[in-house]
Amino acid sequence: MSSTKIKPLGSEVSPDLASAERVLRIEVEGLQALSRSLDQSFVQALDILAKIDGRIVVTGIGKSGHIAHKIAATLASTGSPAFFVHPAEASHGDLGMITKIDAVLALSNSGETAELANIITYAKRFEIPLIGVTAHQPSALADAADVALIVPASEEACPMGLAPTTSTTVMMALGDTLAVALLERRGFSADDFQLFHPGGQLGHILLKVSEIMHRDDALPLTDRATPMSEALLVMTAKRFGCVGVVDEHGALMGIITDGDLRRNMSADLLDLQAEMVMTASPKTIGPESLASEAVQIMNAKTITSLFVVDQNRAIGIVHIHDCLRMGAA
Repeated sequence: MSSTKIKPLGSEVSPDLASAERVLRIEVEGLQALSRSLDQSFVQALDILAKIDGRIVVTGIGKSGHIAHKIAATLASTGSPAFFVHPAEASHGDLGMITKIDAVLALSNSGETAELANIITYAKRFEIPLIGVTAHQPSALADAADVALIVPASEEACPMGLAPTTSTTVMMALGDTLAVALLERRGFSADDFQLFHPGGQLGHILLKVSEIMHRDDALPLTDRATPMSEALLVMTAKRFGCVGVVDEHGALMGIITDGDLRRNMSADLLDLQAEMVMTASPKTIGPESLASEAVQIMNAKTITSLFVVDQNRAIGIVHIHDCLRMGAA
């Protein structure tokens, strides 16, 4: 929203703002009516969609078609394989995309959309589960469906009551309820979500430490008894600004940073053993933690690197620049 100055209290509300408020009020009332209307039919639809071995085929035409596109995308991205089939294209060969292990989710506000006839007939012929979403019962779609989800008749926000507005908002919301309810039934996790959203901001937010950490030969590690003259060579070569100190079992004991070097600056520094200079029990993170959590830790501790440990063994190291480069900040 822009920062345009708001009129003082008591001044006349502009017709544009009044129109916008009216549209939102009407659509909110439609959503509230939908919430009140949900019944056992919704559960029956979920039972069907959760049990199929194939995909959810979402279809509709006109504005319902646009909503169907979005519902299919939401279902697919939340663990319920789905795709959109245009009813007109279905009549010209795309029916072959629908198999006996699929289910059809058909949208039509009127329930009498002629273009859906061939998909409905095809579903009935091959006993493919059909879920209808419509505002009218009885109607051709509601009568043919195995489960009919009847959305409550709502006032369109268009002042002439003609343009699909509230009706499409309600249909989209019903699609969201199906997708989220299926997600919860399946126990769809953040890990699953990241698998389906590797790119974009969502992928960055859900990025794990194990996906960006440096490992194996890149790790700056040294033994506890190693002289500082050698530990400094490791610290310099690995270029993380630190070196981890491990015991004879490979467990991470501590870390040596520039600050530790300054605190132990003396003529015999290079002769000291690493464990005599290190800071014990350094802050670490697990490989399954989110990269964004690593950023929070490094910011809070004012450090630039963080060792990744599994059962106290250092298996990786992550640098703040790795997280920033991947957008995990």
